[in-house]
Amino acid sequence: MTEPKRQVSKGRVPVPDTGTGPEQPKVVELEACIAALEHERDEYLDSLQRLKAEFDNFRKRTARDQASLTSRATEALVKELLPILDDLERALEAAELHEEGRLEDGVRLVHRSLVEALRKQGLEQIEADGAFDPHVHEALLTQPSEDADSGSVLQVLQKGYRLGDRVIRPARVVVAE
Repeated sequence: MTEPKRQVSKGRVPVPDTGTGPEQPKVVELEACIAALEHERDEYLDSLQRLKAEFDNFRKRTARDQASLTSRATEALVKELLPILDDLERALEAAELHEEGRLEDGVRLVHRSLVEALRKQGLEQIEADGAFDPHVHEALLTQPSEDADSGSVLQVLQKGYRLGDRVIRPARVVVAE
């Protein structure tokens, strides 16, 4: 490995005479001064490199924290809107039974808008057809069934939703014994 070029600062570093004799102590003194300056330079460089690494880590940590905060904020919003979605679905069911077309059309419009807004935020409905999955379903009841296999979902009592890869609310279901 080659040694870096030595630079002499324009400060108060004494320059040796070109004569002979007492110059030898001055050269030794200069070399000692240069070595001390090189050591100080290396300490500053090491300190600067550590500071740069700490700043890079801080920047990455801040970006991760910001992404996490955004995700949690979206999740909180979606959790607050889910009961509204449930109420609108119940209102639609009631309106269909009473054949009040205008009410039904208005509620459908609001429901469609809310579903689309939640979908844009990344909300997806959990499928509840087929076998019971404890990761995405919550069994509220079990009942015997001749038609369905044991462990399959018979009825969905409340829809489940996920936001990205996280389950926001599991689907509440009735499971066959």
